[in-house]
Formats: sequence, structure tokens, C-alpha cells
Amino acid sequence: MDADGFRTDGGGRVRAVRGKPVVVGVLVAAVVAAGAGLYWFQPWRLWQDQTVREAPPSAADAPAPSAAPSRNATTAPPAPAAGPRTLASGDLISHEHATSGTVKLLRLADGSHVLRLEDLDTSNGPDLHVWLTDAPVVEGRAGWGVFDDGRYVGLGRLKGNRGDQNYALPADVDPEAFTSVSIWCDRFDVSFGAAELTRV
Repeated sequence: MDADGFRTDGGGRVRAVRGKPVVVGVLVAAVVAAGAGLYWFQPWRLWQDQTVREAPPSAADAPAPSAAPSRNATTAPPAPAAGPRTLASGDLISHEHATSGTVKLLRLADGSHVLRLEDLDTSNGPDLHVWLTDAPVVEGRAGWGVFDDGRYVGLGRLKGNRGDQNYALPADVDPEAFTSVSIWCDRFDVSFGAAELTRV
């Protein structure tokens, strides 16, 4: 090989070899970048729907009273247990992805609270969560990224991009302090869809 990066074989032919390491490096970098992009964006999720059908929370979900009736007490038919009470509700609107469905904030007989999604239909995606927030719901692109600007409570990963689902609120969360719900993509800091909660 001479100083210019050429190698002469036995027959006097000259071949350029300097460019080979550069080509290999570019190919390796391209493969790594493609792999990282696939992991980060997970585009196949857009064609994979996950449907969840959870029943609404009922009076049976609350603990039964433990006191036994007195022996001398007159027996009367037990009063029906109070069912969940809807405190607020709203309809999901589309943000970064087409999204529809209904959101209900429920109070159970034991005083606990559940957020229920009904007839949810949105795109699947990486790292989707259900957030209870105090942000206003704004239509269009201006509303995509506002939900992490103020107070929010994460209720867990989205169980499925379609169907009916229940999400329990932590016991120390005051539902009166929050006014909206977002299907939030934590990886890209963007709302797939959101609903304003209207008190009933």
C-alpha cells in the first residue's frame, strides 16, 4: 500500500481501500439509528389494538358492614347498598391522535373514587398513561402539551386503547381539585386526547 491509500497486487492492479472503513461505519451507524428509532417510536403499535372490557364498579366493590344484627331485633329486609354516584363527566376530544369516548368520575359507597373510561377509542402508542389534571382542555394543537404544566395525578398506564376501563384514585387525592382527564403519552409529552370534567 502506498502513501495515498492504494494497494498494488501481484499483477500490478491497483485497488482503493481507504473508503471501506468509512462505508462500514456508516452502515453500523444507520443500523443503530434504525433500531433506536423503532424502540423509541414503536410504530407497529398504531396497527395493534388492545381492547379492555371492565364492568362498572358496583356496590359489591365496597366493603360490607361488619356489625351483626341483635338477636332480639326485628328482622327487616336489608336496604339495598348504594351504588356509585357520578360526580363529574365529560367527552374525550382528539389531540395528537383521533380519540373518542366518555369519562366519568365516580364516588363509591365506601367513599373511594374511581375514574371510568367508557367506549374509549384512541390510537395505541408507547408509554400511554391516564392523568387527572387541573389544565383546561383546548381543542387543536394548542391543547396537546398543556397537561403537565400544572397539577396532575397519574392513575396508571392505559390498560387498552379501546373499551371500558376503571382507574382508582389514590386515597389522598381530592377529586374536586381537578378539572380534566388526559390520555397522556409520557414518552413524547403529548396528549392523545382529553376530556373536560363537568360536575353533575
